[in-house]
Amino acid sequence: MFKKIRIFFLFIMISFLGSSVNANYDKLAYDFNFNDLDGSKLSLSSYKGKVIVVVNVASRCGFTSQYEDMQDIWEKYEQKGVIMLGIPSNDFNQELSTSEEIKNFCEAKFGISFPMTEKVSVKGTNAHPFYIWAKKNFGMAAVPKWNFHKIIINKEGKIAETFSSITKPTSKKFIKLIENLIKS
Repeated sequence: MFKKIRIFFLFIMISFLGSSVNANYDKLAYDFNFNDLDGSKLSLSSYKGKVIVVVNVASRCGFTSQYEDMQDIWEKYEQKGVIMLGIPSNDFNQELSTSEEIKNFCEAKFGISFPMTEKVSVKGTNAHPFYIWAKKNFGMAAVPKWNFHKIIINKEGKIAETFSSITKPTSKKFIKLIENLIKS
């Protein structure tokens, strides 16, 4: 009986680790580009050797107050090699219409100064290639279930971890991971 329980728990543990352990990474995060809110090319390759926090955002979401935490993390860790990157998406029907509206909202309401991209899709068949890559290499944990889902990219350009919408960027476990990645 105990042997069956141990095998069951071992199977469960392996299944949770499986998606990231088996990643083959034929590409890295640095291979992807976005456009920023002004329409200029934003290449992740310009962030090589840095920790990149990728967050799909929306202006009319219940988690929108996390913009404050994102800005706090940006201000505290930018000089230590952390990039905060906001990715507006309307996949959950909560984002403003235009890049100009998004930019004005973020700057006026939250004083956002970290890089923000144009609005893109983050899930499904129309997802931006970065998000398709993330799913391929990290599994379903990399697919946003809602706005303010976080994907943490390590200094090697691979996914270190993901966090759901309910985890604030200023939470202890989030900050602990960021600080460990900075040191590595």
